[in-house]
Amino acid sequence: MLNEPMHVSGAILRRGSLRAAIYDRLTRSLGKEPETATPRDIYDALSLAIREELSARWLATQRRVARARVKRLCYLSVEFLPGRSLLNALSSLDTELIDEARAAVQAMGHDFDSVVALEVDPGLGNGGLGRLAACFLDSLATLQYPATGYGIRYDYGIFTQSVDTDGSQREAASTWLRLHNVWETPRSDARYIVRFGGRVLTTHDATGAGQRSRWVETQDVLAVGFDQLVPGNRSPTVNHLRLWSARALQPFHIEDFNAGNYPAAVEDQVEAKNLSRVLYPDDSTPQGKELRFKQQYFFVSASIQDILATHLAEERELEDLPSALAVQMNDTHPTLAIPELMRLLIDQYDMPWSQAWDICKSVFGYTNHTLLPEALETWPVNFFERFLPRHLEIVYRINEEFLLEVEKRFKGDGAAKTTLSIIGEAYGRRVRMAHLAVVGSHKVNGVAKLHSELMQKTIFSGFATMFPDRFTNVTNGITVRRWLKQSNPRLSRLLTERLGSAWENDLEELDRLRWAADDPHFRAQFRDIKRANKVALAEEVDRRTGIDVSVDSLFDVQVKRIHEYKRQLLNILYVITRYQRIKARPDENWVPRTVFFAGKAAPGYVLAKAIIRLINNVSTTINQDPATLTKLKCVFLPDYDVSLAQTIMPAADLSQQISTAGMEASGTGNMKLALNGALTIGTLDGANIEIRDAVGADNIFIFGMTADEVAKRRADGYRPGEIVKANAELAATLEMIRKGAFSVGSAESANMIVDRLVSDHEPFLVLADFAAYCAAQDKVDELYRSTEEWSRRAVLNTVSMGPFSSDRSVREYADRIWNIRSVI
Repeated sequence: MLNEPMHVSGAILRRGSLRAAIYDRLTRSLGKEPETATPRDIYDALSLAIREELSARWLATQRRVARARVKRLCYLSVEFLPGRSLLNALSSLDTELIDEARAAVQAMGHDFDSVVALEVDPGLGNGGLGRLAACFLDSLATLQYPATGYGIRYDYGIFTQSVDTDGSQREAASTWLRLHNVWETPRSDARYIVRFGGRVLTTHDATGAGQRSRWVETQDVLAVGFDQLVPGNRSPTVNHLRLWSARALQPFHIEDFNAGNYPAAVEDQVEAKNLSRVLYPDDSTPQGKELRFKQQYFFVSASIQDILATHLAEERELEDLPSALAVQMNDTHPTLAIPELMRLLIDQYDMPWSQAWDICKSVFGYTNHTLLPEALETWPVNFFERFLPRHLEIVYRINEEFLLEVEKRFKGDGAAKTTLSIIGEAYGRRVRMAHLAVVGSHKVNGVAKLHSELMQKTIFSGFATMFPDRFTNVTNGITVRRWLKQSNPRLSRLLTERLGSAWENDLEELDRLRWAADDPHFRAQFRDIKRANKVALAEEVDRRTGIDVSVDSLFDVQVKRIHEYKRQLLNILYVITRYQRIKARPDENWVPRTVFFAGKAAPGYVLAKAIIRLINNVSTTINQDPATLTKLKCVFLPDYDVSLAQTIMPAADLSQQISTAGMEASGTGNMKLALNGALTIGTLDGANIEIRDAVGADNIFIFGMTADEVAKRRADGYRPGEIVKANAELAATLEMIRKGAFSVGSAESANMIVDRLVSDHEPFLVLADFAAYCAAQDKVDELYRSTEEWSRRAVLNTVSMGPFSSDRSVREYADRIWNIRSVI
């Protein structure tokens, strides 16, 4: 199985040796005997044994890559959502290791599943952006590309979500690092000073012909690296994710402490550590905005310094950076990496401006993930003046030279210069980070065909005119190892029985099972697996919420970040409408349905939090009504994370992908759910279009306006009040919400939602698609009544997901953007 020669720690892969390895780590590393060991001790010992194997492979990988002197990828992302590590590592090394680990743990008197469940999901991301980054790291290692991920080691990460008695979201600090994280390795050789504030001192040489800028009198913090190993599946390659934690250079002032001023004694440490406390600090306050800005610079400065240090340690020249490195910016958050690399090349290594700028444009690539204006970050110029004055000088010069190009291309068109300038003037002087990312990169990609087309037609149209060869598309993908092999072991075993294990690293292999959709025996096996997965989810629902759900009902799932454009409101409006229909016609042959919601709202996003409250209050009303008890349930599952998603995805019958057409960049939840045999109900948005093309139009429920129709509707004037007047069911649903039928206590948040929906300025056109959505749901009911036909189409969804592997995405990046090759 392995291309690397066996090393000492590789003995754990020999059958029957894992128990001895666990015992060794338990007694020698943890100082415990099996008889007195707690489940946590067993977890730590097993994890240490597996991590030792990964570490040996990581060292071997680094040696291979160094010998080959090939181009490396550095992937910058402010979010990563890797999920739990133990099962992933066991599965990646050898699927049979899971069974051996289970037997070894049981022999020591412990339950394997309980031990595994002790691991807490790393709180390093919030949604699709972070999960995509983690999928890419998995694929990079599996395909044996030399790569390093870079991010922030958030002490508390994204918040832990709970639900109050009134249905509201409550946020609490995540405790994922409360206990020692056995999967990370502190790196004493990866420590860099990151600077803020100060001023720029300009000096001239003796002849006066040249000048040099020095950034002086700065306030400095220390970035300390922690590595988490990323194994490839059935591959000898192990890459790493390097996360930065902030520390004070002088963490403790003994003089202040001795004087009794205890807060002042640790003030520097508190200020520094704030940079890596939480993911996305609430930016509704000036302090929150400043912290986000400083946090982004902290992370990219440490990363770029580390990238250059690694490059120089290999005795390579800085002039060779474009042939040695590809740096991919995952959305706009890492864009400060561009002026930071320029600063280091010019100020620290005395490189001429033009040469440094050519290197930057050759090294950087930029992935855009959104067309939403609020997500295209801009930062006030005064932030740069206060915190990054040298970078502001660099950005100004980049912009000055770029506008000269604009002038040549759009002669006499002052509007073009205003539109394309990196410095925006409309709402105070601000640096447009997306513009800087486009100007400073050699490739800019969208993440689905529609998204990439709209990106070039709308937000970056002028740039696309100037640099048509700079823009491309790479449709997102998911890693089959996490989202099928580990999440759905029952289905994985069935696929392996029919195909062998090659599908794990080549999802296109599933297409060879297309015939199975017409095989009654295979469909029956597929249904049995789905039911078992539904039982597992029902047990999790009961554990988290106390709600009893029927596994014989249709499991209807919408799980994703709570945001208006994702239109959870459209879903809950239909739930209320369906509830009213059942109440009015209780004897009708209703398809029993359980509707699942999960997702977090940003702490400062008031309307999104009101949506969560409405969903929970509607759920409470419906789930307590005896008239609908066996026909309709609604569940909001709190604290959605990767592990919960791994329970939900295999159990889903229906996948809700109902964003406003033209607003979702791609989506990856749609791919995960379809891979696990759920049928999609969705708009022609993001990757839904490509999923429809892959599975066939008959095997997906498409409804609503297209992106062009949405644009036209907005241009013509959107009047939702007229829609309400023409639809009695919709009017009744909105009236129930406004009258407080689902409100506990104050109806204020419910009124806020209704006022938003009926406003002519509601940007996501929820009510415009309501009738079409209801009609599509009727088709869902009709098909679900035909068990065999539903199963046939579900099988076709699973076997058609080959194009949506993150392996395919990574190969396209490697060939078209990064120009890297595998090192075997």
